[in-house]
Amino acid sequence: MNDLDLLRATALIDGAAVEGGAAIPRLSPVDEEPLGVLSTSDATIVGQALESAQRAQRGWARRSSIERGMVLRKWAAALSAERQRLARLLSREIGKPILEAYGEIDFAAATLQYSAEFDRRLDGVLLQPERRDEQMWIAPEPVGVVAAIITWNAPIALAMRKLAPALIAGNAVVLKPHELASFAVLDVVRLGLGSGIPKGVVNVVVGPGAPAGVALVSSPIPGLVTFTGGRNAGKAIAAQAAEHLPALSLEMGGKAPFLILDDCNLDEAAAATVAAKIRNCGQTCVANERVLVHRSVAAEFLQRLTDRFAALKVGDPLERAVQVGPKVSKAELARIEGLVDRARAAGGQVVCGGSRLRGGAFDRGYWYAPTLLTGVTARMEIMQEEIFGPVLPVMEVESFDEALAVANDSPYGLAACVFTSDVRRVMRALRELECGEVYVNRPPGESVHGFHSGWKQSGVGGDDGMLGLRHYLRHKTVYLRA
Repeated sequence: MNDLDLLRATALIDGAAVEGGAAIPRLSPVDEEPLGVLSTSDATIVGQALESAQRAQRGWARRSSIERGMVLRKWAAALSAERQRLARLLSREIGKPILEAYGEIDFAAATLQYSAEFDRRLDGVLLQPERRDEQMWIAPEPVGVVAAIITWNAPIALAMRKLAPALIAGNAVVLKPHELASFAVLDVVRLGLGSGIPKGVVNVVVGPGAPAGVALVSSPIPGLVTFTGGRNAGKAIAAQAAEHLPALSLEMGGKAPFLILDDCNLDEAAAATVAAKIRNCGQTCVANERVLVHRSVAAEFLQRLTDRFAALKVGDPLERAVQVGPKVSKAELARIEGLVDRARAAGGQVVCGGSRLRGGAFDRGYWYAPTLLTGVTARMEIMQEEIFGPVLPVMEVESFDEALAVANDSPYGLAACVFTSDVRRVMRALRELECGEVYVNRPPGESVHGFHSGWKQSGVGGDDGMLGLRHYLRHKTVYLRA
């Protein structure tokens, strides 16, 4: 455990820890050493958290947006002050390389700062009335209580993507982090309480989707349910929430294609391709999930990829030179192993990697070798389903037309990357790619003032920026007779 003590995650309601039922032990994915225990929240505890948020929300909303913005700025400063400690905890909890952990915390602090800037920009609209001696306007108001559920791959950043805009808009939140990544999130929320977030305005429940998540989204209290995670979980959440019709914002993963065209800079494209694949061990929703490379440059490009994969440093994520850490859990490791094995059985060829890492420190923990696959076809499972690991299938295409067709042949539509020096191809790709984010000649990576939004089965709604903030507001039209 190095300098980290065993941890305990409980619900946090009205600023106090609330013990739950079944205890779930958590092991570090790095070495399978005990990390801590989750005291899981049952439906009763979730109900208490929702009621706490409902009681606290009105008082928080009555504060001026300027006051709320000041609290968010103090929270951002507290987060930055604890950057080193939180980064180490995050690395031990999910296996994220330490430099990436620092980046995640910086993103979360920037999200707080950005959301705080809306303290003077939560504007309504003044309209010209149709009748004499009247005024007419549209006023923004908070949705009330927000139910926020997040996955494990970037827990601090994802939590803040929900919390910061919800709070500046005047909402209260009940947050459920994933059971694989609760410790760091709870630490961050405690920093918020210490920075002036009133008790009850942010509550946390912990544990698996059943019962905690089900109780949260099936309650009549939330005005908004916002989720980041897997496609099947997102569909289940939408169905469970349907009875009470809250607003929904669901980000449900991706299958980002990288289009490597015959006129691009191959060195730059190869560097971006690898960087986008190995970030957080491939466990990001905008990760490079499939490469579509023009046949005329395929051999040369594949050699560049192979050389770069062979040079990757895999190991203890607390070491600054490490680029690839472990998978987050034993189940995730087995899932990746199965995907590669089935791809090989279907005709895929392993260029490098293709198995668990073993020997020395790799005999403990959840390690999979960075893997390149060729010989894949567009309809193979590994080209259709989200990999979420350090495995990259590479498919050759005959033309730009074929690359676009294969890129769009997916139930997902979150992100895509195009590498070309032809502006006409860029403009066509921007028009025709069926996804919410397009990156040209660079790897994926969102900005806090952009809009992170999926198309198709990658979700509805979205996070970040002005468009993301709108999900946390509803609007009231006022007709005033003077």
